[in-house]
Amino acid sequence: MSGNEFRFFLSCDINLPVTFRIERLEGKLPPTKSSASESDWAIEERKAELYVDCTLFIDGAPFGLPTRTRLESIGQPYCWNELITLSTKYRDLTAHSQLALTVWDVSCDEDDGLIGGATIILFNNKKQLKTGKQKLRLWTGKEADGSYPTTTPGKVPRHERGELERLEKLVNKYERGQIQPIDWLDRLTFKALEKIKEKESCKNGNSNLNLIVDFCSFEHRVVFQESGANFFSPSPVSSTNEIVTVWDPEVGRTNPSEHKQLKLARSLNRGIIDKDLKPSINERKSIQRILKYPPTRTLSGDERQLLWKFRFSLMSEKKALTKFLRCVEWSDLQEAKQALELMGKWETIDVCDALELLSPVFESEEVRAYAVRVLERAADEELQCYLLQLVQALRFERSDKSRLSHFLVQRSLCNIELASFLRWYVTVELHDPAYAKRFYSTYEILEDNMMKLAADLNEDEEGFKLWQSLVRQTELTAQLCSITRDVRNVRGGTQKKIDKLRQLLSGLLSELTYFEEPIRSPLAPDTLITGIVPSESSIFKSALHPLRLTFRTANGGTCKFIFKKGDDIRQDQLVVQMVSLMDRLLKSENLDLHLTPYRVLATGQDEGMMEFIPSSSLAQILSEHRSIISYLQKFHPDEDGPFGITSTCLETFIKSCAGYSVITYILGIGDRHLDNLLLRDDGRLFHVDFGFILGRDPKPFPPPMKLCKEMVEAMGGAESQYYTRFKSYCCEAYNILRKSSNLILNLFYLMAGSNIPDIASDPEKGILKLQEKFRLDLDDEECIHFFQDLINESVSALFPQMVETIHRWAQYWR
Repeated sequence: MSGNEFRFFLSCDINLPVTFRIERLEGKLPPTKSSASESDWAIEERKAELYVDCTLFIDGAPFGLPTRTRLESIGQPYCWNELITLSTKYRDLTAHSQLALTVWDVSCDEDDGLIGGATIILFNNKKQLKTGKQKLRLWTGKEADGSYPTTTPGKVPRHERGELERLEKLVNKYERGQIQPIDWLDRLTFKALEKIKEKESCKNGNSNLNLIVDFCSFEHRVVFQESGANFFSPSPVSSTNEIVTVWDPEVGRTNPSEHKQLKLARSLNRGIIDKDLKPSINERKSIQRILKYPPTRTLSGDERQLLWKFRFSLMSEKKALTKFLRCVEWSDLQEAKQALELMGKWETIDVCDALELLSPVFESEEVRAYAVRVLERAADEELQCYLLQLVQALRFERSDKSRLSHFLVQRSLCNIELASFLRWYVTVELHDPAYAKRFYSTYEILEDNMMKLAADLNEDEEGFKLWQSLVRQTELTAQLCSITRDVRNVRGGTQKKIDKLRQLLSGLLSELTYFEEPIRSPLAPDTLITGIVPSESSIFKSALHPLRLTFRTANGGTCKFIFKKGDDIRQDQLVVQMVSLMDRLLKSENLDLHLTPYRVLATGQDEGMMEFIPSSSLAQILSEHRSIISYLQKFHPDEDGPFGITSTCLETFIKSCAGYSVITYILGIGDRHLDNLLLRDDGRLFHVDFGFILGRDPKPFPPPMKLCKEMVEAMGGAESQYYTRFKSYCCEAYNILRKSSNLILNLFYLMAGSNIPDIASDPEKGILKLQEKFRLDLDDEECIHFFQDLINESVSALFPQMVETIHRWAQYWR
């Protein structure tokens, strides 16, 4: 929903019963009249059996039968948490509908049985239905009055409202999703809120009784309107300058005059005239501007009309097809038919643009089938770069056995790496109940087709054996999950857990030391692994105790993996996939920044494997060697080289720093510290642990670029020639990646339906943040100046300066 839209339901259209939840009673019960004295009551708390009587009043008269909660006698606080459903429906309510709630105690005689009552009007003064939690102050000793206006209003009078009431109103908004959650700030806020509650409670001595009621919420706000009415009754004219909200029932509807004009302009009879139309110079400029729009941008009515008008002259421009298809009124069958005919004659688009046609924006099966035909031209290596997103695109297909799913399976039959990754990507999505059937259908198609493979088509390995080699990957990960659980249960330090791991691999689970048959590595399916080497396997010292396992390979070598259970690594998998893709894009422009796109594979919602790269964290290096330069001197000493290390090693370090600085800036990687920045012996720096992306960061005031002081010092400081070279690499890499912004945005857009935390929370906002990072409003030269300023700002924050903002950024690395 765009920012200038306001959507709502009309109460007369809601054919559902009125529903609310009686939660609890807060405050101390008053003493009974039969108590010996007030002091006796203070010593012994009143034992009560309470229930709440709920009666609906319409225009001051009771409507329907009263409803009661169950008896609650556990004691303070009295908590029912009971859902109440009335026989009356929302469509039957009037603007003056009220709910009268009275609390009774059945453990006392008639005189003491009435605890108190309160009345709440269901629509506020803006004629909107009240939703969420409401705190009603009870009128002690009074039964709730349903007359209009009531004598027992549950709303706290304005002059008595304090800080606590203001905060409770904000909490209510937060729970309804009207205030954006920020984890670290929310925890601090709720702690402070509890202290304020305790303080207010001590001050007031719990003199008031409050009943907490939670009213049902809807997707949009509910506005009162009587059945059969087409307009709201006018509000009485006020003598004060009060702003009156008027609801327009035609908001969001099509303007019939504009619609008629549009139909005439797009009439098929105009097709003969439009074929010969050529845009003027100004129209051509407007069209070129539109074609440069990112795929996330919605076209205006005039822009859509302009592209439709000159559709025939645009057919030779392949970049124009996706924009043209966005202009089509797909509900008009004749227009849709003409658009599909033109699509078939259009200049064939690139694979990057075909990914856009698989997004949820395009529902036409013919358009999606066209996108698949374009993807058929892609090589296996390129297809593997997009496979994760193509599997997610299955969510947007019209059927379970779509053209896309058959295409992915057919390509996988000829490439074991594609088959292995496709199987894993689909398997992980089987946990999503909304789309489990669809992903299982693709899994079955893959299994059936692979089992039918003839031996001669796949290097003498028949389809059954091939499929079994993939199924054994799942069996292996299941055993590794079991080992992780056993190791975690061992009491003692990390060494005891490592001993237990090696004992398990050598004893009870010795079949893992030498597999009966080789298994295809889940991370690199073209590699066959034959067993685990117990003596070279270990455990990392962290809360989840990830396993570091060394596997023997069929060719006599070894490979090392990390297996993690208890953490969702799908987000890491996405980020590393993007690092790998960006590395490919940079190398295609002859810029190798020595990145380390290590392999990551999620094998479940809370488990997965990662390639182990021998390296040390910057925290460990600085602790043991005092500086990065001292560490590199140990492996690549050169007395004649810069800073006593070889020029090749320093160049590798500078390039890798530049590459990851740009990539982490574009992807909005957060929570960077010296423990998740790793350095290899050859000078390659790389990042790990991507729990926060797209601008999210647990620390306040993160700097725009993740560049720590020690990295700059290793280049000779901010004034050195090597630092200038670093900036040059950054600007060059940034401009290269900007050219592929549409590809990266399309890939993230296809992930919008995934359950990856930082995308699922607000896909539209996350993708717009990503789009902002590319600064598509600037040309290449302007971007160089922009990025250099960005680096200068970030680096300035690392050194002492008397500027408040810079001081805040400096705190980030502490």
